[in-house]
Amino acid sequence: MPGTNLTRVEAQERARLLTVDAYEIDLDLGGAQEGGTYRSVTTVRFDSAEAGAETFVDLVAPTVHEIVLNGASLDPATAFADSRIALPGLLSGRNELKVVADCAYTNTGEGLHRFVDPVDDQAYLYTQFEVPDARRVFASFEQPDLKATFQFTVKAPSGWTVISNSATPEPKDDLWVFEPTPRISTYITALIVGPYHAVHSSYEKDGQRVPLGIYCRPSLAEYLDADAIFDVTRQGFEWFQEKFDYPYPFAKYDQLFVPEFNAGAMENAGAVTIRDQYVFRSKVTDAAYEVRASTILHELAHMWFGDLVTMEWWNDLWLNESFATYAEAACQAYAPGSKWPHSWTTFANSMKTWAYRQDQLPSTHPIMAEISDLDDVLVNFDGITYAKGASVLKQLVAYVGMDEFFRGVQAYFKRHAYGNTRLTDLLGALEETSGRDLKTWSKLWLETAGINVLRPEIETDADGVIRSFGVRQEAPALPAGAKGEPTLRPHRIAIGSYELTDGKLVRTDRVELDVDGELTAVPALVGKQRPAVILLNDDDLSYAKVRLDEESLKAVTAHLGDFAESLPRALSWASAWDMTRDGELATRDYLELVLSGIGKESDIGVVQSLHRQVKLALELYAAPDWRERGLARWTEAALAHLKDAEPGSDHQLAWARAFAAAARTDTQLDLLTALLDGTETVEGLAVDTELRWAFLERLASTGRAGEKEIAAEYERDRTAAGERHAATARAARPTPEAKAEAWASVVESDKLPNAVQEAVIAGFVQVDQRELLAPYTEKFFAAVKDVWASRSHEMAQQIAVGLYPALQVAQATLDTTDAWLAVEEPNAALRRLISESRAGVERALKAQAADAAAA
Repeated sequence: MPGTNLTRVEAQERARLLTVDAYEIDLDLGGAQEGGTYRSVTTVRFDSAEAGAETFVDLVAPTVHEIVLNGASLDPATAFADSRIALPGLLSGRNELKVVADCAYTNTGEGLHRFVDPVDDQAYLYTQFEVPDARRVFASFEQPDLKATFQFTVKAPSGWTVISNSATPEPKDDLWVFEPTPRISTYITALIVGPYHAVHSSYEKDGQRVPLGIYCRPSLAEYLDADAIFDVTRQGFEWFQEKFDYPYPFAKYDQLFVPEFNAGAMENAGAVTIRDQYVFRSKVTDAAYEVRASTILHELAHMWFGDLVTMEWWNDLWLNESFATYAEAACQAYAPGSKWPHSWTTFANSMKTWAYRQDQLPSTHPIMAEISDLDDVLVNFDGITYAKGASVLKQLVAYVGMDEFFRGVQAYFKRHAYGNTRLTDLLGALEETSGRDLKTWSKLWLETAGINVLRPEIETDADGVIRSFGVRQEAPALPAGAKGEPTLRPHRIAIGSYELTDGKLVRTDRVELDVDGELTAVPALVGKQRPAVILLNDDDLSYAKVRLDEESLKAVTAHLGDFAESLPRALSWASAWDMTRDGELATRDYLELVLSGIGKESDIGVVQSLHRQVKLALELYAAPDWRERGLARWTEAALAHLKDAEPGSDHQLAWARAFAAAARTDTQLDLLTALLDGTETVEGLAVDTELRWAFLERLASTGRAGEKEIAAEYERDRTAAGERHAATARAARPTPEAKAEAWASVVESDKLPNAVQEAVIAGFVQVDQRELLAPYTEKFFAAVKDVWASRSHEMAQQIAVGLYPALQVAQATLDTTDAWLAVEEPNAALRRLISESRAGVERALKAQAADAAAA
């Protein structure tokens, strides 16, 4: 039985047989405030290429009342099974299907999610359909290449608002009748329903007018900085329409900040849903605003790349996500008036480190992944699909030229508007405009897995003049279990020369070239005086792990914070972090490197990344007998930086959070308590709602705060966010009873909504509670397969990843994992997630050994 899965072979056969024309979907959501189920009536018109053929339509619903195919009733008891409705005896040409069903509201963030705001006790609904969850709301041919028009008619409670892909109509008797959409895929249709707060504006230029809307719950309205969001949105409209040479393809553009959202955002055509944590209730650093802007631009880019033109099947998911990821950073970097022109620094510091990590896991795969079914794609929204693909696109732009690249994109949009494509369609357009043959490039970069390492090979004479210079390329063996072979690839890179001038490392020379094969000579540098630092892949054009030569490493170690520009600093920080993860740089040495340079780091996003990386290194990669000393040194440094930071600055806030996360001594915890109750202050530091919770969660995890303090703080912040924070704090308490209660609420019950379950898991896993958590290793492996089989994908994945015993860094954990994999034989998706977690433990063991050896 197929269950809710769908294979590529099945999808191809259905696409061969069917051409879908239009859906009419009537939903009665009048009882949404109470919850339960709702009536869903779907009428779909489609053509069949063969008379008498049989196919199926997808539906996940508790009850099907009526199925009418071409005027003939089908018995739901026999036709509806296993999330499919069998459709026998199709007519040649036009067919019409009507399905009447009761569908269910969810609390998992899939299908039609229902949330009740504790502030006003009102229900708020939104849909999330990617990958295969439109079928939870209406009967559909759930695959991206069966595009159609969609007309929604929605009955909603009086006083509520209904938003969909088409322009919002005036309701009559609480009935909202939308105009049909253009031809789009099922997964980007959307409905957002409830008493949402709205702010409206427009994008206008040269006679074009696109209505813009921003929505959130009324309880967040006081924090909604709509003008700033509209500014970023208009920047995206301006830059994308110029670069794509194709007008925005939908009737309006709404952005809806919705509760308990599983992802960052979703590119529903004309009705983008965004996690409402991006409506900031408390002070955040500029890095958070940059991330939000990136998300806004990412989803806007999808209106063209993904919505207007859509991949034929999920193996080309990267066409959607990689392009949107590249476009968000490029728009930030190059659009006139951008507030974050250094976006490639952020990209190198965050997105590429994610890609490098993913590419070294046993689940590494080509950018153009082989997706055999829906189970495969559900776990494939990863660092390769997004960040590696975007990195490769960035290199492709450098390879063919930016103007040529975007001319190819323009031709692609015009040629395939409202249709579906494969990789060859995009490459063909780019070959036409660039004049380059991209078939070999595609095979090596998009169709192979793994990462390359670039190292400089330098010879100098007695006077320091370079006699020879080459770039050595390595293709390390793929991780055990990964498919494919190591591959050397062509790289477009820049090589930067840096000298120390007036206390700053300043670039004095730059050479750009193509690197290919094992060794590439660089004659342009021969005969020149050797600089203090030679940086391969300067400007971050290519996707490769980069290593420094011995002299450059010494200079960078002493002066990493002294680079005049943020991007070479970020590249050097990323290289040091990668060396630490690989066991080439001991954790204790990485800590000293960070402490020597972080005080000079001006980019707040880089600072916050270093905070996360140092903490992770100390918790997982440090030798156990040294770990506590390293953590103590880091916490003392964090407190010192907090006290020295400019009052009210982003750096002060970042260091306050870093200190709170690591505080451990009685004196440090006393300070957190005093900051929380106001008996002590730090000049300029506003201990607002979110910072209070950060302090309290640490105090709870160390046993310095209990249920009384948590309950009191929740009374101060009786909101959905407060509920999640309280759940985290309760699960973080260092007692067997607290752990047992948290475990039971997540694993032994399925009642928690997605966001609260995630919060409980975050509190349950505390790095300084290893001994307390040790018994849960056996419990995890006893439960995870049943959890995977019985929960929805999002809920099961939270548990499978979040509760894996990653803190139990020991050979015994690897052995237990291996034995479970051998005996239980999980399906491919669960096997992948567990194998990835296992790889993290294996890497930590090797890094701990390297750190111990450095002692």
